[in-house]
Amino acid sequence: MEVLQQATTLIMLRQVASTLIRPSDLAMAMAGLFLFSCLAHRLTQKGPMHWPLFGVLPTLFLHLGDIYDWATVLLARSGGTFPYHGMWLGGAHGVITSDPANVEYILRTRFTNFPKGRYYRERFADLLGDGIFNADDDAWRTQRRAATSEMHSPRFASYSAASIASLVHGKLLVLLSRLAADGRAADLQDIFLRFTFDNICLAAFGVDPGCLAVDLPEVHFAGAFERATELTLIRFIVPPFVWKPMRRLGLGPERELREAVRVVHEFAEKTVSQRRAEFTSSGNLIDRSDLLSRLVEATEDVDVNGGVGSKKLRFSDKFIKDFCISFILAGRDTSSVALTWFFWLLHGRPDVEARVLDELYSIIENRQDINKTGSFDDVVFTVEELGRMDYLQAALSEALRLYPSVPVDFKEAVEDDVLPDGTPVRKGGRVIYSIYSMARSEGVWGKDCREFRPERWIGERGRFEGESQFKYPVFNAGPRLCVGKKFAYVQMKTLAAAVLLRFKVEVVQGQVVVPKMTTTLYMRNGLLVTFKPRQNNKV
Repeated sequence: MEVLQQATTLIMLRQVASTLIRPSDLAMAMAGLFLFSCLAHRLTQKGPMHWPLFGVLPTLFLHLGDIYDWATVLLARSGGTFPYHGMWLGGAHGVITSDPANVEYILRTRFTNFPKGRYYRERFADLLGDGIFNADDDAWRTQRRAATSEMHSPRFASYSAASIASLVHGKLLVLLSRLAADGRAADLQDIFLRFTFDNICLAAFGVDPGCLAVDLPEVHFAGAFERATELTLIRFIVPPFVWKPMRRLGLGPERELREAVRVVHEFAEKTVSQRRAEFTSSGNLIDRSDLLSRLVEATEDVDVNGGVGSKKLRFSDKFIKDFCISFILAGRDTSSVALTWFFWLLHGRPDVEARVLDELYSIIENRQDINKTGSFDDVVFTVEELGRMDYLQAALSEALRLYPSVPVDFKEAVEDDVLPDGTPVRKGGRVIYSIYSMARSEGVWGKDCREFRPERWIGERGRFEGESQFKYPVFNAGPRLCVGKKFAYVQMKTLAAAVLLRFKVEVVQGQVVVPKMTTTLYMRNGLLVTFKPRQNNKV
């Protein structure tokens, strides 16, 4: 009887509620609450609009087409830093900054409190494993020491410079001559991606995949690597409660990612295994200088009864495989993207191009064995000559400043912290720093920050002068400063000097040139160009 009375009471209350509260009233109340929340956010918070329940996500999706410039405007309006949060219960939160002081704080001052973090590592784990590009703490330090030791050695420096020059003169210039003769337009971004992929595989594995052949073939390993990278990036957009079940069940893009990663890993494992067998058979790899060979033959002492008894191999096959895959990822896209933006900027500044050419001609004229016929077809610049190309390095650095290969990066806070500008960061929060926005900040680079002006890198004595790595974190900064920075400049200067000396690169008119939203600043539509041989190798 008591239960029946309670049920009757509930029915009556529902009838009263339906009479007093109509659906339209409820909708109006929700709309009012929403508008009040938006107004309160506008009056009390800086940065992008945060929506009830959904946080910054709706605003973010509205600006996917111009996300870097949109963030730049917001950062300028917010004084260089603003907080953000994602969906309710999603857990995403943190700050976005373009303040060099904040960048220095997270990359050097409080380095241990701002690692890459679990969020980043678990998304790249399938492709990169524990490679240096995806590692923190001891795993990172071990690989950092190995990378520094090998990449800065005279043996590797000599080998890498020779392999770059060989690829430029033996393949790239041959391809460009063919395109020039045919009068065909080609995608410069695709050509440079092929070049850097072949080059980085030569440096890492001692293997040339053949992407830069004249017929521009489809290379299975290269295609799988590019596809694996693109599909991994989806994990940064799709919530984990979506992509993790899809990975477990092998559905959609996660199924494609699994197949692409399988191809990449099989190639890497086979190459490591073959090189290990070669080392075991011959006892040394003295004729090889690539990173894989150097790591395969690395040994360390073994303590026996308190003394050094014998030696053992220093690195496992998995360690070497993960290391080399990370090296390819770090080196493939960055230089190719930088070179593409460089040639696009150069097309609009014939005065800068003329000054670069004057520098090249001057270096050639100072040679003792200069070709008196005036033809530069056989010119191959030495590493010492590349080092004297101050204006070319300034122009490349300026292109990288305006269009950094990695436009944004982030770290994850281990504990609560406060940035130098007073912005609090909670444990687990991500500090995203926009390198793209820093280049467009008048407070960082002055009133002419948006101009392509290589002269800002030339000192009073006419030599190239660098900037603070925290003002210009294009090659990362602090303890994680890119160990391949010197390699990258040798690669870019060798290619740019060789191409500019022989060809006028003309951008096809009418195409839309805008950045693509990825972890690397690709041009969304590529860059169609034509190549015209310079008359008598001169301007």
